[in-house]
Formats: sequence, structure tokens, C-alpha cells
Amino acid sequence: MDAGLQTSLALVLTGGGARGAYQAGVLSGLLDILDPDRQEGFQNPFGIICGSSAGSINAAAYACRADHPHEAADRIQHLWANLCTQDIFYADPILLSRTGINWMGALLLGWVAPALRRHIPHSMLDNTPLRTLLRTHLEFDRLQPNLEQGALSALAITAAAYTSGEHLTFYQSKNTIKPWRRSLRRAVPGRIGVDHLMASSAIPFVFPAQSMLVGNNTIWCGDGTMRQLAPISPAIHLGAEKVLVVGTGYNDNTYHSEPDTDPPYPSLAQIGGYALSNIFLDSVAMDIERTESINTLLAYMPANGLKSQSLRPVSTFAISPSRSLDEIATKHIKQMPAAARTLFRVLGVSAKSGPTTGGGLISYLLFESGYTRELIELGKTDTMNRREEIRAFFMETP
Repeated sequence: MDAGLQTSLALVLTGGGARGAYQAGVLSGLLDILDPDRQEGFQNPFGIICGSSAGSINAAAYACRADHPHEAADRIQHLWANLCTQDIFYADPILLSRTGINWMGALLLGWVAPALRRHIPHSMLDNTPLRTLLRTHLEFDRLQPNLEQGALSALAITAAAYTSGEHLTFYQSKNTIKPWRRSLRRAVPGRIGVDHLMASSAIPFVFPAQSMLVGNNTIWCGDGTMRQLAPISPAIHLGAEKVLVVGTGYNDNTYHSEPDTDPPYPSLAQIGGYALSNIFLDSVAMDIERTESINTLLAYMPANGLKSQSLRPVSTFAISPSRSLDEIATKHIKQMPAAARTLFRVLGVSAKSGPTTGGGLISYLLFESGYTRELIELGKTDTMNRREEIRAFFMETP
């Protein structure tokens, strides 16, 4: 089934730190469904590719090799399957200890000696190795030729601007697309590069912000999922009529009864995991529900009314984990370097199973191959289990 390039079909990859490995499995599964025989000349089916946070890395890696989609998916999968913590952030004891000492010194003595504040680290972890990884594995010089030759129509990367409070969508497209602006949302055209991915994947407090030149102003940016009230919106602005969203959040609708005894006070890891889950997951589900509601309303409008208002229905399809990634992560904690493991243990992370052990936090930061490979396999399995739905979505006429 060669769907061919659909210029109005968008692939939206959301955030999630190490959970991005799940998307690698989904991409591989999608292409296997559409082209199981890997035929020569198979075209990338996604005209528009959008990413935020870890999804921005997958989106850019795929877009840079969109002229060979199977090869692109294979390279993304290989990258995630062979990760280790040191590829993403420094985890040696000396650097982590120095960071902790600087934090404690500033907190305890900063009011007495203001000069100490200059030594406060910009983040809990130093992700300089990630920049080296991206420069080594992503070929941005292929992106513009792919756009010009029609391998895809547009790539969009989102980031949150600490300086202005806006949510920014950086995009590079084949045709000229007028930048849009909405309340606290702005689009910025230009050439996508490593800095955009570093900005989009800068998890708040965990990784440092990235400076970006927007117009004549320097803006400090963080994770693209923050303040992302409408994750599907960039794809729609770029012309999408069908949107396939690959999330990284497990939606457990099971009712959880209250424990018989009073639960302990939540650890920093438990609170941090909950905060990250809200940043990365909740807005996607809400935006899909909002899109479906709008589609229902548009169905009652006459065709000439839709045209006059420049309105159009947008079909959505979402793939997300069928299992809790928190629980999977706790099985692989021991793979982390000892110093990093100690740091997270201090925050309240443990290898035990359950909602109070910090699995939510570590599931975003466990960049080890045992964990990422299990997520890749889960992504493939979840996708193949929905092959008939996926085929129907791709064959659907917008």
C-alpha cells in the first residue's frame, strides 16, 4: 500500500524526553504497514512534519531523510536503541557533585553573599553531549533539497519563549507560508538547525534554556511542550487536513481507589514526574477533543459557508502507549550510571513498582538502551495492532 506523499497529511510528534524512543517504534511500524515489501521508490506519506521536545528530534531526523523514509525510520530507531546516559547529559560523579554543591551553596548562603548567585547552575543536568549527538547524526544539509524536490512540504519545531511568554513555532517550508500569530503563539519562518532542537527539548529545570535569534531579538527558549495549548495547530496552519499524532503518554482510565492507610508525603521525584506528565501529555488529548468538537460543528455548516470563512474539517488519528512507561522505566533504573542513579534516588526515585516511586520522572530521563529498546518494541506492537485502522485513515479522503 503506497500511500504516496499527501501534502495535507501531517505527522505530529509530541514530547517526552527518553519516551521519544516509543515514537521510533511507531514510525517503523507505520512504514511497515504502508510498504511491507520496502518497494523501490516508496514515497514519504507525510507532507507536513511537526515536533516538540523529544518529538522535535525525531521529526527533524525523519525530515532530513524524507526522500528515503524507511532508511530514515531505521536510522532513528538505531539511534534510540543504542543510547546511553552519557550521550545526552554528563553523569560523572565530579560534575554532578559540583552542581549539587553550587546549588546548596547558593540556597544556603546566597542571601549573605550575593556573589554566590552567579555560580548557580542553569539546570540540574548539563546536556552538552546531546548537541554533539545531534550534530553527528542529523544531516540538516539534506532538509532544504528534500523540500525543494517535494519529499515533504514543511517541517515545524516548537519551543516556549521564557523571555516573551510566547509559544513559538519555527518552520521551514517548500512554499512561502505567511507567518501566523495568535494569543501567546507565534510562527517564525527560517532554516531549522540544531539550536532549534536544543531549545525544543530543554526540559524545564532539568536542561538549560537555549538562546534563539528571533528577528533582531535574542529570546531564551525552553521545552516546546510548555504552554503548548494547541499542539495540532501548527500542522493546521501549514495546511494539514489530516493529522496523525504520536504521543508518549499512557492513558489509564482505570479507577484507582484510595489506599487504606494515609499515603506518605510525595517525594520530589513523584511531584516532578506528575509535573512533567502534565506538561507533556494533557494538552494533546484536549486538543484532539477540541478538534473533533469543531469538526462536529462544521458538519452542520453549508459548504459555501466553510469556504467563505476559510474553515475546514481536520481528521485526526492518535497512537499512544498501551502500557505505563513509568512501570517499564522502573525495571531499568539500574542501567543508569551510579552517580546519576544516586542523584535520582535522593529525589525519591526507586526501582520498586507503584505510583510513589518516581517512575514518572525517570521515564523521561532514562536514556539507556534496555529501556529505549523496550519502548521501540512497544511502539511497533501498538502500531501493528491497529493496522486496519491505520490503513483506513491513510486511504480516507480529506
